[in-house]
Amino acid sequence: MNIHMVKPGSKLKLEAIDPNAKPGFEGGKQEGKKALEKLLARMDELQEMLYAEHKHRLLIVLQGIDTAGKDGTIRAVFGSLNPQGVRVASFKTPTVPELEHDYLWRVHQVVPRTGEIVVFNRSHYEDVLIVRVHSLVPKERWERRYRHINEFERLLVNEGTTILKFFLYIDKDEQKVRFQERIDIPRKQWKFNPDDLKERLLWPQYIQAYEEMLNRTSTQWAPWYVVPANANWYRNLVVATAVVEALEKLNPQFPKPAGDYSKIVIE
Repeated sequence: MNIHMVKPGSKLKLEAIDPNAKPGFEGGKQEGKKALEKLLARMDELQEMLYAEHKHRLLIVLQGIDTAGKDGTIRAVFGSLNPQGVRVASFKTPTVPELEHDYLWRVHQVVPRTGEIVVFNRSHYEDVLIVRVHSLVPKERWERRYRHINEFERLLVNEGTTILKFFLYIDKDEQKVRFQERIDIPRKQWKFNPDDLKERLLWPQYIQAYEEMLNRTSTQWAPWYVVPANANWYRNLVVATAVVEALEKLNPQFPKPAGDYSKIVIE
């Protein structure tokens, strides 16, 4: 999925990307869903071997503006995997103990263990997004965090973690539709928060913050992927494809048996 990768050192502008685009897959929604089924079956096999081999770690970062589909991606792409080797970590408003440490302290505690896949639903990048947009700390403080984050991720990679970072990109019109669904559909109303509409008014500031995040923290060791996410099925297909490609590159294998079991018969 290199077609979606943010080239390190680039000056990407989100306005140049069409969130309705589906590059790399010319089939329609039904073909996309069939392709996803095959990918998920392969992912299930690879995840079992990753866990059994107990050698590698995989961290998946999902970022996106409100309603971009982080929860939906987790359900559709990772929901069928064995929870014994997969965790989801969500990052809400920092607690008092978390605020008494450096901002990466709570993040480092939940990175993948050996043999594990961890999905971040939001992440350490909130500290250069909402913190920046709402001026929660002085500019000179959040400005330093791009370098901190790059080096933190370099540390994880050097110690054996593969990192995949996905920015789920929707446009403002699509967000309007999704917010309205949360209001109109009873089973979705629990997800609606009136404060989300206040955040929507800050759309330009968030887009500027996301662009700088992508341009300053897409590195050789942990690049960003910008996923056109107006179509849920395509979003899921892109993420699943990248995850399967990463797992196949790791090439996990089942451990060899401790001995010759060929003559053992259970009675």
